[in-house]
Amino acid sequence: MPMPEVLVVGAGPVGLALSADLHSRGVDVEVVERRADAGGGTRAIGIHSPALALLEACGATDGIRAEAVKIARGEARADGRVIAEIRFDSLRARHPYVAALAQTDTMRVLSALAPPVRHGTTVEALHPDGDGVRAEVAGPDGRAVLRAGVVVVASGWAGRGLVYRPAAVRTLHYPDRYVMADVVASGGPVARVHLERDGVVESFPLPGGRRRLVAWAGSDEVADADGFLRDAVAARTGVDVDIAGASSFGVRRAVAPALRRGRIVVVGDAAHEVSPIGGQGMNLGLLDALTLSPLLAPWVRRGDDASLARWERDRLASARHAARLAFLNTLLGRAAGPAAHRMRTGTLRTLLRGPGGAAFTRAYAMRFDRAARGA
Repeated sequence: MPMPEVLVVGAGPVGLALSADLHSRGVDVEVVERRADAGGGTRAIGIHSPALALLEACGATDGIRAEAVKIARGEARADGRVIAEIRFDSLRARHPYVAALAQTDTMRVLSALAPPVRHGTTVEALHPDGDGVRAEVAGPDGRAVLRAGVVVVASGWAGRGLVYRPAAVRTLHYPDRYVMADVVASGGPVARVHLERDGVVESFPLPGGRRRLVAWAGSDEVADADGFLRDAVAARTGVDVDIAGASSFGVRRAVAPALRRGRIVVVGDAAHEVSPIGGQGMNLGLLDALTLSPLLAPWVRRGDDASLARWERDRLASARHAARLAFLNTLLGRAAGPAAHRMRTGTLRTLLRGPGGAAFTRAYAMRFDRAARGA
């Protein structure tokens, strides 16, 4: 069996985007995924302008735009009032909006452009092997060995052990927990962030008249996620919604010390984790993959890896920046006493209505990411 030029481990949004882009460039790529079928994993919904620009190369942007809600405007609210407006349509970008689309639909668009995925195949170990990498895999037909010129691990945090030693990636577990659900609700194509005394509620539009609701839930496990989210949304925003299928999640922060080990490269959550709220984590992984893709063909075909060191430096710098922004978002989303809440609201009103508002919009839309240059 001929050796593929690139083996991608993981068929989530990041792995599929990388595979689709490589395929469009004529690179021989194989994709393996431990899950038996598509779906599962995270539930990120927002694709920001730099990723949309880079997805143009493989043809995914048109498919995403055709189905997504284009969020051109956001509101920060507190105590029933708008304290600031965030205008994504003011960005100097080819795509001045956030494309909101369910992750399963994003993956469907990408899957149509990527090579077929070998589902139900778990990579158990990776070994450098001369001018390639040897992968030990277990699948429906038993154990086997695959060999590729380069292996890219895009399997999420669960695949971190394929590359890094235990404790090599320092992980900070925040005490915060959140509850989220996708519900039928009005509100138009506007994103709303309610910064209330009892904690944040975020409301993002989705296609089909639905919205993604996320609420801060303190530090304890939530026994009744549906009931908690229903009550939190009503109490903090004054809106009554029917909730079904809510789930809770925690937040971790991790940035790996390196993204390469020989001919093994790591992208996405396998290398770094930030808060998933606002799609920062998924977009960070997409930008990892889509800036790596054009460098892989020269590497596997001619051994030209001169640009990879700069790529790695840029991506690690972007990951650290995103982690800091996610930490700030986490702090702002927590419950606060009356005095602290008034101070927080007043400070944000002043910052976001002045020049800081434009800077915040650029930061939230990942325009400060190094991959956003010219996008």
